[in-house]
Amino acid sequence: MTQTLTYALHDVAPYINWIYFFHAWGFPARFASISDIHGCDACRAGWLAGFPEDERARAAEAMQLFKDARRMLVQLDEDFRTHARFGLYTANAEGDDLLFTDPESPARQLRLPLLRQQHPSRNNAPCLCLSDFVRPKEQGIPDTAGIFATSVDAEMEHLYENGAFADDFKHLLAQTLADRLAEATAEKMHLEVRTRYWGYAPQENLPVADLLVEKYQGIRPAVGYPSLPDQSVNFDLAAFADFSVIGIRLTENGAMIPHASVSGLMLSHPSARYFSIGRIGTDQLEDYARRRGRPTEEIRKFLTANL
Repeated sequence: MTQTLTYALHDVAPYINWIYFFHAWGFPARFASISDIHGCDACRAGWLAGFPEDERARAAEAMQLFKDARRMLVQLDEDFRTHARFGLYTANAEGDDLLFTDPESPARQLRLPLLRQQHPSRNNAPCLCLSDFVRPKEQGIPDTAGIFATSVDAEMEHLYENGAFADDFKHLLAQTLADRLAEATAEKMHLEVRTRYWGYAPQENLPVADLLVEKYQGIRPAVGYPSLPDQSVNFDLAAFADFSVIGIRLTENGAMIPHASVSGLMLSHPSARYFSIGRIGTDQLEDYARRRGRPTEEIRKFLTANL
């Protein structure tokens, strides 16, 4: 199953994680609590009074920034949409590789090599690989795994950039909102996948606050993040699930354009959790490059932070 979804901004805005929005503007996470209060003057005054006196000026800045962001979201909602593309595929693990088969066209297959921790995050913990959360091929029982990408209308990132309406503050605000909307779209899409399209958690009924701290079953590891650090994986995922349908194209380094885009995998195992690959040795780098079918030096440039 492959699906393309389009959302109005007001449908995905409730899934924005404002902590990361404020982080992009240099505010500590505690200031993101402005997003949780009622918008009336009394509630805002009470929120402001809850900060130490030496932090109230900064809190007032955060309050104004949030007000500007909410106002811009209303304006953007008139002209822009966000988009999601996902595929649910027959899948099995073979060692540290994931094997995908398109159930609608079994000749279409993808072998996706993955990395494994060489230094566990906890004492006596196993060294994890994402393939651990998919049924092994030798069991002879097919499993399911997903590939996804989300993005925004490309023009959103370039608002107020040039011309008569150029405005540095509004341009940066539009960019940071676009980033958050792409992530929020992934959150909403994943919810719909779990409860409807894949349907492995049909009774799930979590508040948004619980979704943002990942209290649901399964994980959605994104390309470039700690458990899936190799950005060149985008070439394989984009070709197999055809991210171009939602306007995503890749640079020569595997970065996505629009920049406000997210891609990755969806795994449903109840024990699946996020982890960091961390440092790997030359032995795994060479083995991973061999499995990817690419020169070691080419792969090395994508994994500099892990070597």
